[in-house]
Amino acid sequence: MRKGFFKGLSLATVLAAVAVLPVGAKASYAASSWSAADCGAEPAMPTLDVSTVEHYNASVDKATAYQKAARAYNTCVAKTANKQETAISNEAKEKIAYVHEGSAAVQKHIAANFAHMTAALKAGSSKFAAK
Repeated sequence: MRKGFFKGLSLATVLAAVAVLPVGAKASYAASSWSAADCGAEPAMPTLDVSTVEHYNASVDKATAYQKAARAYNTCVAKTANKQETAISNEAKEKIAYVHEGSAAVQKHIAANFAHMTAALKAGSSKFAAK
């Protein structure tokens, strides 16, 4: 092999980089209609050619560039999703609190009614038991 074949990368680094890239896989893994619009388009996985030393070196460069772009895109998507999930969670907490407060008010009102009825019935019972 000629000097510079791995262009400064160890074989382990190159293999690790290439191993995580599924050959022939689709570029997009979006399973639903949600997307992180502010993150731009998902980077397309490059086609790798390892038929010659020159093509291999070019493929290593493409894989490295893709890894960098894919990591940046993934970080953006994760931050966007986290922000949106937090907003949804906070909104849900507010709605749950509203429902809980309404439910608690009803329970308190009914408990007060029961206490009032119990007191009235005890008073009537005492009144009639004394006779």
